[in-house]
Amino acid sequence: MNETPEDVTTATETALSTPSVPSTASALIGDPSKFGRVAEDGTVYVITPEGDKAVGSYPGKSAEEALAYFVRKFEALASEVALLAARVRSGAMVPSDAQSAVSRLRQQIKELNGVGDLAALALSLEQIPPLIEDNRGAYEAKKSAELAAKAARQVEIVEAKEKIVVEAESLVLSESWKATGDRLKVLLDEWKAAPRLEKKQDAELWKRFSASRNKFDKRRRTHFAALDAAQMKVASVKNELVEEAEKLATSTEWVATARRFKTLMDLWKASGRGKKGDDAKLWGRFKAAQDRFFVAKSADLEKRDVLMTTNLTKREALIAEIEALLPIKNVEQASKSFKDFARQWERIGMTQRDKKAAFAARFETVEAQIKSAEEVKWRKVDPVAKARAQEVVQQLSDAVANYEKQAAKAKTAGNEKKAAEALEAVAARRTWLAEAEKSLAEFN
Repeated sequence: MNETPEDVTTATETALSTPSVPSTASALIGDPSKFGRVAEDGTVYVITPEGDKAVGSYPGKSAEEALAYFVRKFEALASEVALLAARVRSGAMVPSDAQSAVSRLRQQIKELNGVGDLAALALSLEQIPPLIEDNRGAYEAKKSAELAAKAARQVEIVEAKEKIVVEAESLVLSESWKATGDRLKVLLDEWKAAPRLEKKQDAELWKRFSASRNKFDKRRRTHFAALDAAQMKVASVKNELVEEAEKLATSTEWVATARRFKTLMDLWKASGRGKKGDDAKLWGRFKAAQDRFFVAKSADLEKRDVLMTTNLTKREALIAEIEALLPIKNVEQASKSFKDFARQWERIGMTQRDKKAAFAARFETVEAQIKSAEEVKWRKVDPVAKARAQEVVQQLSDAVANYEKQAAKAKTAGNEKKAAEALEAVAARRTWLAEAEKSLAEFN
């Protein structure tokens, strides 16, 4: 078939863009130019067993250039045949696709406007179908191997993702919040790095994995929300303890305040742990208030120890003077001196408690003896007591006289028994009377 100038231009561009024939194709077709000639009018012919056939012309070019152009078209198609054969031999091509390629190339050879050994090219193409059949088993084996490898790979991917999901599900109830959170992030990265599975299977595994992560995250948020609430409550309680401690820091009621600080410390320990930073700040304030109080208390006790030591010396000296009042010789003088000493005793002030008790006992002993002497003296000058003593003496004297009369009368009457009883009463009253007269004599 003759080509127009436009066909020639298009064909030229196609040929120039086609790679040169591989060595296997060159060996197959030999020198294509031997199968062509150029007529005087510029028409190019291809030589075939059926006779010469015009394939076209290349206006404006020399006979050699025109022939080379149509040779390149032949070589391009020969290259496709050689490439198809190579792909079939390697088993890289699906048999059905190879058969379709053979049919397409068979038609292109028939319609080819090129210069070369068309018969040899057609023969070489017809050698491919037997290759297809010969390599069909190899292709099927290769395909099966590829499918098996793909299936094995899918199994590996499934196992890897299943392992990720199972581990995530095992961590749902963990309370190692930091470590578990970090581990779930690593598992998520591993999931993203793993190849995708079939859509439905991938979605089901992802649903389980995502659900596990969500459940853990929800538990973690709930835990820390509760922890925040508890820590706020702890902070509130400790803040109240701190405020009370700061108020007590300047107290001088040493015993009561020290006991209250111990109670505050027990309440602090029982209140639980708060946020680390808040706990540290509140404890710093609490400890500062506590230290301020106990430092002041210690300083005051040291001052008291010095004072009490001085007071102890004073009491030791004064008690010696007080005890020197005994034995009492002059009640009035002893009483007056004791009152003076007692005022000095009170002014001395605090002394160690264990030693003060012993001094108090010695002081009270002297005081008791002076009071006793004063009572004795008072009884001797008490007019009421003297009158009562005189009245007792008179009553006993009258009783003695009366019982003596009864004894004399009974004796006269010959009643010896009654007389004896009266005399016994007289003897008893005389004894009592002697004591009463002795007491009365003390007032004189």
